Amino acid sequence: MAAGYLDILRARHAARLLTGTLVGRLPNGTAPIAIVLFTRAEGGGYGLAGALAAVYGLGTAVGQPLLGRAVDLYGQPRVQLPAAVLSAIGMTLLAVVGLGPLPLAYGAVALAGVTTPPLEGGLRALWPSVLGSEDRVHRAYAMDAVAQEVMFTVGPLLVTLLVSLWSPAAALLVINAIGVLGALSVVLSEPSRTWRSAPREAHWLGALRSPGLLALLGSFFFVGLALGSITVAGVAYADDQGQESVYGWLMAALGLGALIGGAAYGARQWSGPPERRLRVIVALLALGYLPLTLTPGVVAMTVLAGVAGVFLAPAIACSFIVVDRHAPRGTVTEAFSWLVTTFGVGAAAGTAVAGPAVELGGTAWSFAVAGAGGVAALLVLLATGRVLAAPGRSAVAVRGSENDRNGAVEPGFSSGHQA
Repeated sequence: MAAGYLDILRARHAARLLTGTLVGRLPNGTAPIAIVLFTRAEGGGYGLAGALAAVYGLGTAVGQPLLGRAVDLYGQPRVQLPAAVLSAIGMTLLAVVGLGPLPLAYGAVALAGVTTPPLEGGLRALWPSVLGSEDRVHRAYAMDAVAQEVMFTVGPLLVTLLVSLWSPAAALLVINAIGVLGALSVVLSEPSRTWRSAPREAHWLGALRSPGLLALLGSFFFVGLALGSITVAGVAYADDQGQESVYGWLMAALGLGALIGGAAYGARQWSGPPERRLRVIVALLALGYLPLTLTPGVVAMTVLAGVAGVFLAPAIACSFIVVDRHAPRGTVTEAFSWLVTTFGVGAAAGTAVAGPAVELGGTAWSFAVAGAGGVAALLVLLATGRVLAAPGRSAVAVRGSENDRNGAVEPGFSSGHQA
């Protein structure tokens, strides 16, 4: 298992790009909990905290595909670094001004969300030119998903540590300063500076003209909803226990479970259509969320959170392959940015629903939102099975392009395989 990942990390630029992307995405990965903790510290209720986090998520949803398309058209450095700086300015404004003038607070989180740099999609656009072979690229997808879970494990702990040492406002400032440094590391690298998108057909819908991609996004909206609701539900559970640190442990357990699942998923080559496999993984993901509604003691709840996370990274890694098979040529960064957008909209909906759910029915109701989101994600995949079974492009990797991964096949697939 480790040997395959080490092979990838030994490739020139790979470790720097992966680390820089993860560090650059830290503000985005920790924004929901940072906003919730900041709002609560300023005297705001769960409803306001959820609303602010939802605005941030919606801002990210609007900005990611637009910035992703801009990256495809103008290159990474011209878009990624200015966006990272503007996003940090938005969060700094929130930390300095607070909740006093609410319209300004909403505007600050909206600015931070809209200008969140599309580093995640940008990294996946760079992997083919850095790694070369399809097998290494697809193993990198799994490693990427695992590494994200490291971020989601460490991120909440880092936020809660900064809050306990200084304040929620200081946590916002430090996390976003670190994020700018991560983006800077990526855009100064040679692969990022020299990358150019493959030729694309001019179409106002861009990547969204693919029915299969739309079906995938519909499902992952509900995965995002589940994750967004857990953010608020976890804070409510920690409040019930009278220990703020409990939230960090729950999120860390969720991330650790996903890390273990993702590492195991990426350790082997899979046969059969990835769309079919994705349905099984999402079904198991939904099954893992449902027991969280029991809200037992801290130790048992932490274990349940770990189990609930096991199938998250495999679902994400498998979704990358499905995006590859269905996204139109030349829309690489935009297509992955739409996946991020879907998560953003779903997470925003989840935080917006979970806040009132806590106030109306208690913590168990907010965790029930997560379970319902997982079930809905599975139902979408089942309902769109025919669309997902017909990739829009031939599954033949285009090795001559720096970025064209569309139609690429997963390890274990033969060239030209159709689902």
